[in-house]
Amino acid sequence: MEALGNNGTTEAITICRVSTRDELLMIRELQEANLGKNISAEDRDKEGFVTAEYSVEFLELMDQYSHSIIAKNGEGVVIGYALVATRDIYGHHDLLTNLFDEVFPLSYHGKTLRDTNFVLVGQLCVAVGYRGLGLVQRMYAFYQSELKAEGYECAVTDVAESNPRSLKAHKKSGFDTLATFTYEDAVWHIVCLDF
Repeated sequence: MEALGNNGTTEAITICRVSTRDELLMIRELQEANLGKNISAEDRDKEGFVTAEYSVEFLELMDQYSHSIIAKNGEGVVIGYALVATRDIYGHHDLLTNLFDEVFPLSYHGKTLRDTNFVLVGQLCVAVGYRGLGLVQRMYAFYQSELKAEGYECAVTDVAESNPRSLKAHKKSGFDTLATFTYEDAVWHIVCLDF
């Protein structure tokens, strides 16, 4: 895929799995730049935001169990990511542990998700200059293909109702809402992507 880069030139964009610590560091930088607490209310409403804050050490732990999906520009800079959170990280991060606990009892194709081989999307983000290019759909298509080949049946995540841009991107990528819940006075949609 080619896209108009930040310098006005056309550049290739590659979707792949994380393979280096430097890529995890770039994920952390992109996350920090898009945390809701670090951007204005206007930008949160217009561009969307991420909520969970993960240390590089926690990203490394997640990566030990399954490599996350990234989008890189022609210069090798991470411009998007979709984190893979397997059950192995349960208990290592409060927000993800709470999400697992919300998800486990939900029904999925006649059984509970606890009895389903699923992964959580630990977080999704695309850099501001690369939004609107279909990267969310491309990363999720790759995510779906890669993790289905590893034996997973679906991916589940939660999206804040106060983040309509993200809800729209997830719906466009094929996610369906399984449930909603309230956490810290915010309404969240639990969404699922079948593999």
